Amino acid sequence: MNRDLDTSRRPLVLIWEVTQACELACEHCRADAQSMRHPDELTTAQGKALLDSAREFAENQLVVLSGGDPCKRPDLTELVRYGSNRGLSMSLTPSGTDELTAEVLDDLSDAGLRRIALSLDGGDADSHDAFRGETGSFAATVDAAAAARDAGLPLQINTTVCAETVEQLPAIRDRVRELGAVLWSVFFLVPVGRGRLLDPIAPERADRVMAWLAETADEEPFGVKTTEAPHYRRVKLQRRADGADGDADAGLQRRGGIVAGDGFAFVSHTGDVYPSGFLPESVGNVRDDDLVDLYRNSDLFTALRNRDALGGKCGACEFRHVCGGSRSRAYATTGDPLASDPLCPHVPEGYDTSEGTASD
Repeated sequence: MNRDLDTSRRPLVLIWEVTQACELACEHCRADAQSMRHPDELTTAQGKALLDSAREFAENQLVVLSGGDPCKRPDLTELVRYGSNRGLSMSLTPSGTDELTAEVLDDLSDAGLRRIALSLDGGDADSHDAFRGETGSFAATVDAAAAARDAGLPLQINTTVCAETVEQLPAIRDRVRELGAVLWSVFFLVPVGRGRLLDPIAPERADRVMAWLAETADEEPFGVKTTEAPHYRRVKLQRRADGADGDADAGLQRRGGIVAGDGFAFVSHTGDVYPSGFLPESVGNVRDDDLVDLYRNSDLFTALRNRDALGGKCGACEFRHVCGGSRSRAYATTGDPLASDPLCPHVPEGYDTSEGTASD
């Protein structure tokens, strides 16, 4: 295995939630974001030490600064510049508010920011603003996308899939194209934070949405990825086997998808280290513990990387090494991060659904 892609050694994606402060009140917010910054947030110096630790994983390690709204931190540009100078690939997921000005984006681009990810959860202002809990959020997001383009920043669009947004997906796809995004990242709801109040879509519909996303990826100029829905890879493999997806990535059969704790890690605004922001089971804190050691050697992260230790359908599934199911959703719904992902309708070969076991 290419050492740079060995997820037992490094996360391919490291998220740092730099703050929980945010002006928006999004219906799906994992963080239960607040209007004010937490007094125990990592300081600038502690944040730079965290970025130093991230650099120990690998050169060009991807670090995504998230929130809340990262723009609520006055040292944001300083942190981006520091990480860039340390050889990290710095990305940002700000909120669509008036604080995200063209001047701010120019400064971030000059500091070395590699990509910006903005959220769209509706194809028009009414639907998006209702979901985000703030009138004007849609307009601010569209303006920020234009400013990002002018600043030379590649744009990613993030979208939440739940019962309230699923009908909007075609309209959002059109907006993604119009905005010139390079990637559409589609997040399938995990019931944590305020997201517990939303309704997920049914498993069978989730599979249909993923098949539609695979078609979209074939037809559109932008890429498509899913978050907390690794069975998108299973859907693509099945489409390929059926001859419907001839251009599917041949590497899917050789390399597993990223799931919580396996290619993915999350550091909270106060320094706690989790397998994912949607799997709030801390293994330590960067103030006291070594980030690299926590990722590589903590019991929880190690268990999450063992696809043969999964329970239920996921453990019996012939696609477990390329999928693995959402460990965050399993944890949120059962309390066991190794349980089956309830969003997946696939029944593994030889699996006895009445007994919940694999049969001979």
